[in-house]
Amino acid sequence: MTAIVSVPINHAVSAQNQLLITLRYYATGSFLRVSADFTGVDRSTSGRIMRRVSQALATLRPHFIKFPTTAEEVETVRAGFYQIAKFPRCIGAIDCTYIKIRSPGGNNAELYRNRKQFFSINVQTICDSNLQIQNIVCRWPGSAHDANIFKNSMIRSKFELGLMERYNESQIRTRNPIERSYGVWKRRFPILAIGINVDLEIAKTVIVATAVLHNIANTLRDKTIIINPQLEQDVELINHVPVDRIYLVYFQTKWRNMSAESLRHPITECLRQVDGNISNTQEST
Repeated sequence: MTAIVSVPINHAVSAQNQLLITLRYYATGSFLRVSADFTGVDRSTSGRIMRRVSQALATLRPHFIKFPTTAEEVETVRAGFYQIAKFPRCIGAIDCTYIKIRSPGGNNAELYRNRKQFFSINVQTICDSNLQIQNIVCRWPGSAHDANIFKNSMIRSKFELGLMERYNESQIRTRNPIERSYGVWKRRFPILAIGINVDLEIAKTVIVATAVLHNIANTLRDKTIIINPQLEQDVELINHVPVDRIYLVYFQTKWRNMSAESLRHPITECLRQVDGNISNTQEST
């Protein structure tokens, strides 16, 4: 059963409930469902709350989505990939995935229609062997080619391209984490598969916000739905349904071995940052 949260009429919605409302939207993609679960919060209010919280979460991007910087961090990432298939000196797996959106409208709307014939943003990410997102680019329309996105990304200038890569078995197995990361990311936040039924710029913010939350949850080893063929089929079916018709802290590795009580502190600190960002956003509007 779904729990109903009562929000007092004519009272400000607490930061905690604002976060819960946003997470509920990330899980369902429906403001109607959110309004049903949080009595006293209408659809327009839940929409405004989702936008504010998503923007607040997205501002945490530099703290949670970043490449390893120290020699020790780089070596840790390399070792993780080497254990997968004995592929040396790899510090990230890169790929692109379609995030479904509604038609943005206007003269350039068709640019967002991808080769699978639904509107989307083509999102490029780089992850490590633990599925942690290290870099994200989510500004390109669905029709953009993966190679073109990488060619024009800032990350390209940070690396030497070197000789042409040989796509052998070891390389394919090493690349597997990026595919798995998309599966975990989209199942952790179903809206990424169902479709984001909001304006284009807000949709981009939602994508970054969920990437931040994905990294936090992944670092804390949050359990996600097991990926199986049936779920893959369900997502594929959803991709052919128009979006408008669907109702449906940067943590150090050592924290993973700490007690539940110790783990609550970074979570609380993260929520405090989100709360502060929400307040700052409200004051500026």
